[in-house]
Amino acid sequence: MRRRTRPPRPDWQAQVEGQGLIYAICQDPCNQGGPHAYWDESAYYEFSLPEVEALEEVVEELHGLCLDAVEHVVRERRYAEYGITSQRVAEVIAESWRRRAEQPSLYGRFDLAYDGTGPAKLFEYNADTPTSLIEAAGPQWFWMEQLYPAADQWNSLHERLVAAWARQKPLLPPGPVHFAHSRGDTEGEDWMTTLYLQETAEQAGIETVGIAMEDIGLDGLTGRFVDLEHRYIRSVFKLYPWEWLVEEEFGPQLLGGIDLGGGTGSTLWIEPAWKMLLSNKALLALLWELNPGHPNLLPAYLDSPRELAATGYAAKPLLGREGAGVRIVGPDGSVDRLAEWAGDPDRYGAEGHCYQQLHPLPDFDGHRPVLGAWVVDGEAAGLGIRETDDSLITHQGARFLPHLIT
Repeated sequence: MRRRTRPPRPDWQAQVEGQGLIYAICQDPCNQGGPHAYWDESAYYEFSLPEVEALEEVVEELHGLCLDAVEHVVRERRYAEYGITSQRVAEVIAESWRRRAEQPSLYGRFDLAYDGTGPAKLFEYNADTPTSLIEAAGPQWFWMEQLYPAADQWNSLHERLVAAWARQKPLLPPGPVHFAHSRGDTEGEDWMTTLYLQETAEQAGIETVGIAMEDIGLDGLTGRFVDLEHRYIRSVFKLYPWEWLVEEEFGPQLLGGIDLGGGTGSTLWIEPAWKMLLSNKALLALLWELNPGHPNLLPAYLDSPRELAATGYAAKPLLGREGAGVRIVGPDGSVDRLAEWAGDPDRYGAEGHCYQQLHPLPDFDGHRPVLGAWVVDGEAAGLGIRETDDSLITHQGARFLPHLIT
């Protein structure tokens, strides 16, 4: 694994925006530096084929361990450790898991620390609403084809997404699949990611309809969810976290009308409810408990840092997103101030924390990459790299860099 530099293409912004990456320039004020390039092709990462093959094995093994962890939580009813106190939510998760063979489940992204010299270490698993998909699936592939046509890339995302929809199409109830995102997305990332996934479904021969989460209505007579044309929403892919969904105004109706397979008249939600147990940082502590000493895991606990206080640790809100609310605590108890980046410092943390052993990102001449390794339909499918040089945490303003296999 090496970091290479090269001049960006003169028209790079027009090219990547034309390929769907309309947020190539990041405007988020939390970056503290004003607008900057989110897509960064002034550098790229180069891997050998054996490195990528080894990472593929790691990703698929980690995915298997995560599924084993879900089975354990459901069997032992350890929902409270995830901050899940509603009995009805727990019941929906459990039934969703028991009937998982009847429910479409599409994709997820592991965030890994790796520098080519040791085992990759798991930071977290984003399996409910993972983003940075468009740039990984499309623009970085077209970048490679244009500039390095003789090279290769760990990237079968598009083909695997279409194949996953095609394989799971028989699980869908009659009628179109609605694809929903929130209008609260100011950068356009959630909207474009949803549109892209809608396109992959259409390429698999599935009828689709786009909708905003805020436009989903409830029919007063039938108690069923409807769209703006008053059509029943029989199935919906939502780029909206489950933990937010169950707290919405219509949360009770949602929990009482979830179709857990078969299309019997309620709404089938994609991703399924059991994925709430994979995108919660409590998973990290459970994985360590069930697989102590595993070379790709970091020690992690829920009650306190325990022995990690002597070596340093990251305190992660169980439901945190994009690095918000994460604190890096050194062995002397000092808190890294740059690491306290948060779009809304009070939004996350009340639900509890996971304390994970401090494992600094690899340093490539002051640049710190994290690998986003994708899983589609249970199989390793591709790689996207986010990079920061102003923080130990990969935050919302971290840049996306392409990669090659040589």
